[in-house]
Amino acid sequence: QLQLVESGGGLVQPGGSLRLSCAASGFTLDAYAIGWFRQAPGKEREGVSCIGDRFDITYYADSAKGRFTFLRDNAKNTVYLQMNSLKPEDTAVYYCAAAARTLSGQCLVPDRYDYWGQGTQVTVSS
Repeated sequence: QLQLVESGGGLVQPGGSLRLSCAASGFTLDAYAIGWFRQAPGKEREGVSCIGDRFDITYYADSAKGRFTFLRDNAKNTVYLQMNSLKPEDTAVYYCAAAARTLSGQCLVPDRYDYWGQGTQVTVSS
């Protein structure tokens, strides 16, 4: 059974850092397009960062560029989202997702994904 499990969320002060993890089971992450998404209360789910194909080109939303880094550990079948210089507007539930197809530049679009984790809450507040 294919499963994604996120962890690492929490409460952090503005300017702080968090590293989210997404562990996969039942499939090999490097064979799938993988994305990180977030959803704040009252807002639509949005793409944060992703790898859309086997060439490992990483895409970032404008809001994440320069602050967030998508990392992957194939040996652990786990991907990470390193988040630095966090802002209150980064507060959201963060999800990882997988798609059994090549997405390339479309990998920031939530509707392209087949499998989702349960999410982890990130709160940035003083």
